[in-house]
Amino acid sequence: MTIKICIAGATGWTGSAVTRAVLASDDFSLTGAVARTAEGRDIGEVLGLGAGTGVIVRSKLGEALEAPADVLIDYTSSGAVKGHVFEAIGRGLAVVVGTSGLGAGDYDEIAAKAEAAGVGVIASGNFSLTACLMQHLALIAANHVPQWEIIDYCSAGKEDVPSGTARELAEKLAGVRQPEIGRPVASLHGPAEARGASIDGVQVHSLRLPGFTLRCEAIFGMPGERLTVSHEAGPSAEPYVLGTLLAARKAPGIKGLVRGLDALLFDQPS
Repeated sequence: MTIKICIAGATGWTGSAVTRAVLASDDFSLTGAVARTAEGRDIGEVLGLGAGTGVIVRSKLGEALEAPADVLIDYTSSGAVKGHVFEAIGRGLAVVVGTSGLGAGDYDEIAAKAEAAGVGVIASGNFSLTACLMQHLALIAANHVPQWEIIDYCSAGKEDVPSGTARELAEKLAGVRQPEIGRPVASLHGPAEARGASIDGVQVHSLRLPGFTLRCEAIFGMPGERLTVSHEAGPSAEPYVLGTLLAARKAPGIKGLVRGLDALLFDQPS
């Protein structure tokens, strides 16, 4: 039995790679595609695959969901994703969220709606396997090392700070315990912003420069020693496809919200 998929952001950087993979898969069927551009064109034509898919690009999610779907995969923008998730939940669809920019408060709302509707939402700041491993290993380290901070590197034009990868990592690390701060930020001389932003009590520093696509590192420090757990990805969107499709297979069998690909793959550190 194939899983029917609608993809929002189907022509974007990651969304297009996921769309190609869905079209090539034996266990998925693409039923809808959403994009602000290319409305009215066959998604295969838009992606250079030939105009034979029968899936026409729509500019609005509601129009794309006129064809029945089991799962919505969203790779759009921080301004659109929350509304898309709520609309999909309201229609009884499971959702995979790859779009960054949402915070813990947003996900609290999504979790409540998903639980009430009895549908599954899987959200991850980064669906790549190595990012998942980075997060998993960092959570283990936080059980043993009391002090850490996060450095988030992305391209100069990235619109959200911190990245979804770094935000999710900070929120999950804070769930293990609050890191110790060597000296309270409020007691420092000079601009407090130089110490980064506090995400649930974790200091996060975002660099935005040419030459980076995405890098995230958690740095753990103890007297006389230091541990760095890092993940780095290049300009291709391929690292995010495998994890996204794994989540799409799992989402119909879940009720409520699951955050992080690591939650699907590993027992969570206590």
